[in-house]
Amino acid sequence: MFEAQTQTRVRYSETDQMKYVYYGNYAMYYEIGRVETLRQLGFSYSEMEKSGVMMPVINMQTNYLRPGKYDELLTIKIKIPTFPKTRILFEYEIFNENEELINTGETTLVFVNMESNRPCRVPEPLAKFLEPYFS
Repeated sequence: MFEAQTQTRVRYSETDQMKYVYYGNYAMYYEIGRVETLRQLGFSYSEMEKSGVMMPVINMQTNYLRPGKYDELLTIKIKIPTFPKTRILFEYEIFNENEELINTGETTLVFVNMESNRPCRVPEPLAKFLEPYFS
């Protein structure tokens, strides 16, 4: 299993009239977590796309436990619990500044060959970065 974490601050534009994080923005926080996780592995999502592979989200689940609030520094903890093949699963836990768990979720993404628009295996560079965590 690979684990990582990153942080982001709740901006005013991400909140509703109650100054709580608008529910739809958690998908953006998940994306921040995914991109930063890949970066921490030494893998660039943009380089993967340049090589002809994209990763669309095919499933997302989320659980709202407490509201995130304007100007809070959120910690996004990310896990890749299983070695990817044609799909990759990310699990998320989001904590507020008081270290209270406010949201959990997961996304499943599929590796897609951009030329054929068909699923493909995990790109070899990403597989090599992840292998040590799943041996």
